Amino acid sequence: MQIERVQLQQHGDDRGMLVALEKDRNVPFEIRRVYYIFATRSEVHRGQHAHRHLNQLAVCVRGSVTIMLDDGSGPVEVVLDDPSQGLLLGRMVWRELYNFSDDCVLMVLADQFYDPADYIADYDEFLREVQGGVYQGELVACQSR
Repeated sequence: MQIERVQLQQHGDDRGMLVALEKDRNVPFEIRRVYYIFATRSEVHRGQHAHRHLNQLAVCVRGSVTIMLDDGSGPVEVVLDDPSQGLLLGRMVWRELYNFSDDCVLMVLADQFYDPADYIADYDEFLREVQGGVYQGELVACQSR
């Protein structure tokens, strides 16, 4: 599985740092929804689903979280702990989030509005769909600036 990290350009000086997220510059899709996860206990597991059509960019703006990704070829773990780095989560990728640090704030940008019909919450169903080749896990490329 190809893991695509997006290095986000930092701007700053002795006053602090700033990262801008912009469509077609470092976010390869139109942003239709933004949400963030915080105050999650370290033993909690979140996610545990895939999306049929949704593309996302996850940025851990504070703290750290481990994300297990699986595109049907087997799981890969990724740790997000740098607010200047994003992780692209394409369609038809199973994700599970865990090992949240006490101060973790995970921001997620999405290219679609919330749609419960887009979720696959059963891992066996996900495997049947992804191995059946019904959906393609393509994500539009972007340039990091």
